[in-house]
Formats: sequence, C-alpha cells, structure tokens
Amino acid sequence: MRKMLSVVLLCVVASATAVWGQEKPSAAPSTSANPLSSFNKDTYSRIKAIILQSAEKMPEENFSFKPTEAVRSYGQILGHIADAQYVFCSSVLEEKNPSPKVEQTKKTKPELIAALKEAFAYCDKAYDGMTDASAPQPVKFFGGDDPKLGILSMNNAHTAEHYGNLITYMRLKNIVPPTSEPKPAPKPEAKK
Repeated sequence: MRKMLSVVLLCVVASATAVWGQEKPSAAPSTSANPLSSFNKDTYSRIKAIILQSAEKMPEENFSFKPTEAVRSYGQILGHIADAQYVFCSSVLEEKNPSPKVEQTKKTKPELIAALKEAFAYCDKAYDGMTDASAPQPVKFFGGDDPKLGILSMNNAHTAEHYGNLITYMRLKNIVPPTSEPKPAPKPEAKK
C-alpha cells in the first residue's frame, strides 16, 4: 500500500501540473503557512471545477453514451466520481461513509450535477480542515493506516484520472473539454 501511495502521489503532482497547465490557481500555495495542504487543496479546487464544467457541457442525451459496452457511461463516470468523494473524504474526516450510491441511483443530468455538488461540498470539509501539521496523521483507509494528506492526494489523482475518461467521451461527441477551451484574450490596459 505504501508503494502504491507513493506512485499515486507522483501521479497527483503530474496530474496537477497538467491540469494547471491551462490556468494558474488564484493563490500561490508556496506563500501559504501550509504549503503542502494548500497546494493539494488548490489542485482539488481546480479538478472539482473542471469536473462540474464537464458535466454542464455534455448534453443530457449523451449522459448514457458509452464508447463500448465494456465501460461506464458518461453519467456513470460522474456518479462514480461523486461516490468516490465520500470514500476518500469520509476516511480523512474519520466519519462513516454516507455512501449515497450515486452511480447506481442518479441518471439524469440535473440529478448527477446536484449529486456531484453535494459530494464536493462533503469533501470540501476535509480539504478545508487540512493543515500541514495534520497532513501526516494516519487514518484507516482500505485496511491500512495512511496519512490524511496522502488520501486526499489519491482523491485528486482518482478524479483527474476520470476527467481523462470524460475528455475522451467529449471528444467523441465533438465537444471541447474545459481544459482545452481557448483562454479569453487579455483585457487591454487602460490609458493613463
């Protein structure tokens, strides 16, 4: 599990770099009193935003789309992402997983977007409460004792991994993913 955690943390850094390649977060984590947990939270905030943008961009008739029967539909991936927020963050919060089974119970675009927002709101508590001092605190996760920050990093990696799935589905439907949209032109400076 420790080796896997190290690999996942490396993937998170790589994923965060790719995700942030489009747009820098508003606050530089390195200036924070909690640089590690702040960086992780900024990564989570960016990934959360692009997942919600991806859900909004896809027309509802494509939520049942599967490139092949062997994979989840677009909507099922969104439901899986929502469910995973509870898995990871309930461990960090040291709470019983509410396990709403979003993937199995929500089918429509409005239901899935609402469920994602609720799941992210639940996870916000874990990221908001994280400090560099509490980051190494071990908690039970899948039978092991893992650091809280590591679990939140795994959540970021897992969510970014599934954003990659959503990108493929959007491209197959000729929809530009949020991270590939052109940046707005900079506003001209006012003359003095």
